[in-house]
Amino acid sequence: MTCALSVFAVLLTGCGAQVAGDGEAGGSVTVPRCGEDVDYTTPQRAVAYEGGSADKLFALGLADQVHGYVMPPANPPVEESPWADDYAQVEFLGDDLLNRELVVDAEADLVVAGWNSGFSDDRGITPEILDGLGIQSFMHTESCYNYPGHPERVTPFDGLYADLERLGQIFGVEERAEELITDYQERVAAVEEQAPAGDPVPVYLYDSGDDQPFTAGSQVPPNDIISHAGGRNIFADLDERWTQVGWEAVVEAEPEVIIILDYGEESAEDKIDFISSSPTLAEVPAVVDENFFVLDYNEGISGPRNIDGLESFADYLRELQD
Repeated sequence: MTCALSVFAVLLTGCGAQVAGDGEAGGSVTVPRCGEDVDYTTPQRAVAYEGGSADKLFALGLADQVHGYVMPPANPPVEESPWADDYAQVEFLGDDLLNRELVVDAEADLVVAGWNSGFSDDRGITPEILDGLGIQSFMHTESCYNYPGHPERVTPFDGLYADLERLGQIFGVEERAEELITDYQERVAAVEEQAPAGDPVPVYLYDSGDDQPFTAGSQVPPNDIISHAGGRNIFADLDERWTQVGWEAVVEAEPEVIIILDYGEESAEDKIDFISSSPTLAEVPAVVDENFFVLDYNEGISGPRNIDGLESFADYLRELQD
């Protein structure tokens, strides 16, 4: 593949991975991992943590090379996934946080996860630790922003494209990766062409929290979902991923739309009821007009379903303009 085939080729070392072998079992390839060039052999027993990781592998048609997945309870049921059949084909390894013992017991030859969302110093499962155990690891490029030293910094959607290209190289399915990336980029461009005219609509994303809410900064997929759809994340100036803010800042920003991230034990309806009944937020335009949009958890974390979330939110914004 040449540099011209990808707008984000600068993310890849020397315009692409250094390849030895043909991508079949036993082949090897050198691919960047959060700023470090890493040698990979073609995995046959990959383990994925959370929906975004598994979705990327399944979208690339790699179910036969996925041994299993770890899915924390906050993640919506895998039966609701577009790749439900693939989930059913592989092994469910647990519903807790990722840990070293689990991947060792699974005899994993690759672990796919994000930094601080799967991999963690505190829990003793890092790429360096797995390297020492002879287990390969792949980190979501979007999450490299939190990795020590911030070795890679990309927009969230470019991080998705980079992950698909790099996983395609690791598994020897480069053409499939190119097809997916091209399709996703075309879908994003189509949304941008239909974005509402005029100033971007101010949008607030509510993740969770009572006294101090969690929301999306500039370094996570909802920021790109909002901007590509024709909105403006009221916290886009926060150079963070998921972060805590104050309700006063939300009120001052006067969002006209509130996105509810749907996950966990608290339902989207309960979150909407909480916000709607808050005296602090009573005069916020989105609350007054009852402009709430529910974003599925797997549409909000790095993964192929980001594009579905973008299209759905863009449809919602256009309907508000009608």
